[in-house]
Amino acid sequence: MHQNKSNAVDVAAEVGGGTNDFAPAPIGAGMGLRGVERWLARRMLSYLHDPPIRIVLWNGEEVACSRESPVARVVMRDRGALYRLISDPDFQFGELYSSGRLTIEGDLMAFLDATYRSTSANGTYRGYLSDWFHRPRLNTARRARENVHQHYDIGNDFYRLWLDEAMVYTCAYFPTRDATLEAAQQAKLEHVCRKLRLTPGERVVEAGCGWGSLAMYMAEHHGVKVKAYNISHQQIIFARERAAAKGLADRVEFIEDDYRNITGTYDAFVSVGMLEHVGPKDYPTLGRVIDRCLTDSGRGLIHSIGRNRPLRMNAWIATRIFPGGYTPAISEMTRILEPYSLSVLDVENLRLHYALTLEHWLARFERSTDKVRQMFDERFVRMWRLYLAGSLMAFATGWMQLFQITFARPLNNDLPLTRGHLYRTGK
Repeated sequence: MHQNKSNAVDVAAEVGGGTNDFAPAPIGAGMGLRGVERWLARRMLSYLHDPPIRIVLWNGEEVACSRESPVARVVMRDRGALYRLISDPDFQFGELYSSGRLTIEGDLMAFLDATYRSTSANGTYRGYLSDWFHRPRLNTARRARENVHQHYDIGNDFYRLWLDEAMVYTCAYFPTRDATLEAAQQAKLEHVCRKLRLTPGERVVEAGCGWGSLAMYMAEHHGVKVKAYNISHQQIIFARERAAAKGLADRVEFIEDDYRNITGTYDAFVSVGMLEHVGPKDYPTLGRVIDRCLTDSGRGLIHSIGRNRPLRMNAWIATRIFPGGYTPAISEMTRILEPYSLSVLDVENLRLHYALTLEHWLARFERSTDKVRQMFDERFVRMWRLYLAGSLMAFATGWMQLFQITFARPLNNDLPLTRGHLYRTGK
């Protein structure tokens, strides 16, 4: 993202460009406080590359920079909300929306779509306070536990409301657009197993296993033995109970520990949705772990949300939703493997599959908002609605990507010549 370095004083002294009626007019003496605030609102829209939205001030005045009909209106409930948004939009938009000091009149999805499309090709305005107050969190072993606890340990009952029956909290794989979420998540588990080319009796290690669905699927349907590591206490308890109920406790071991402490050697390494919590400073550590635990003929798969180029995580999401989170570019992901001469075999981008997954999650979440409100409060409902809806539109507009990388030891020639094994009928 292109970051605007100016502070509030600089903004108030800057001259707006353009000659049409919607362009920010030059600020001048005698404009008055309301005139300055209207100018600031126009200037913010200009920085966002003039999406077809309007800002409604607390006194009912509307501000716009686009000639198009607005798809939605952003309503500022008080003067302070405008100043907070201007100074730090990367963080404050989510804060103000969650608290109700900023509301959206019209379709939230249309608003997000217009905003993402307007900024995706041009970068966006983050505000002069963003880098000062929202520095990335490190993911030390202690801090990683705190970060995971804030997101995953808020309650299994909450996630049951909108995930599939197997509690898979990662991108599904849709063989057809009308597939159910349950079918698509099972298809994703099978897709991962086929990419790893698992055979009965092999040893697999999983880094970051969520509620254990992939580990149990690998053992039950492909006959492998799995050690799965996770630092979420609630997820580990859930996974152990489900494995015991399914009669898989002798084939799947769920270990409540950090990926850094993986021991033993394995035929395959897999990580689905964990890399986002590692952070680029610890990518060398993850690479050493993979190299240490793979056999001479080992192979692996890493599945992660990503971006087209390196960018810092949205400050609000990194604070309120995924503390310590970072979504890498593909070039950053390959740096995990390069020091150990691990050969990248295939890269697949499942971006549109994640957009479809989020459509299902958001619809289920909306059907459950009364229960969510009883569990938490209205602020929590608005916060998670924005997170799920924003994520959906980020994938739909290409702002975010979903990468699956498969890799192997360089001397491993036991490799398929085509991708036919991924798409054969049946198992």
